[in-house]
Amino acid sequence: MPRVKLHLTARTVFTTEIPVRITDVNYGGHLGNDSLLSILHEARVQFLKKFGFTESNIGGVGIIMSDAVLVYKAEVFYGDILTVAIGVDDVQAIGADITYRVLVRGKEAARAKTGIVFFDYNNRKIVQTPQVFKDLFGQAIEPVKK
Repeated sequence: MPRVKLHLTARTVFTTEIPVRITDVNYGGHLGNDSLLSILHEARVQFLKKFGFTESNIGGVGIIMSDAVLVYKAEVFYGDILTVAIGVDDVQAIGADITYRVLVRGKEAARAKTGIVFFDYNNRKIVQTPQVFKDLFGQAIEPVKK
């Protein structure tokens, strides 16, 4: 079976460090895939906070994670300090990709991408990418045709 290949954006917009907790370690003695996704969630929340956002308020609307890709490059163990470098890629009319390069001791341990879609939680519907997000991370895009 061919492996998933994930190409990351070259532009890092945020970096943070997150320690691996004992609860992040699986029966194999290393970082579990579910825990990596949780660590990426924490990194994403920190990234949004840096720019004055929350997952429920980016220019007045929230986000929903539409997909996730995790690609492992090395084992990670309890007590390791992960450096998570975040980029924003493929800003579209209703969403974008958040990319993650995860390093441990200077070596790449994982790559990941989470697709986000902008969502109006009050009206329970997908909405256009907020202008403030496009201004920070995107380029000119066309609105969704109805």
